[in-house]
Amino acid sequence: MAGRDADAVARERIAAAGYGEEFEHGLGHGVGLEVHEGPRLSPTSDDELTAGNVVTVEPSVYLSGRRGVRVEDLAAVTEDGCEVLSGFPKTLVTLG
Repeated sequence: MAGRDADAVARERIAAAGYGEEFEHGLGHGVGLEVHEGPRLSPTSDDELTAGNVVTVEPSVYLSGRRGVRVEDLAAVTEDGCEVLSGFPKTLVTLG
């Protein structure tokens, strides 16, 4: 899968929920020796995801002047898809 195709999957889901305009950056990037490295997961990426890549998957929605959320997971690309390496639940937690 190309990085742009992975990004498009997330963008389609966010747009379907009515927040397409608020997803203003790429979906993620490779993890390794640098803070941000290839492969990039973004609408303009020419990078190909290959087995063994470890990438961040960090969709976000930012409502201008109000609030926002970014959910970040790490995933290892496998021959058959991916394995999510982080396992924090995605349920709403209220504080206080």
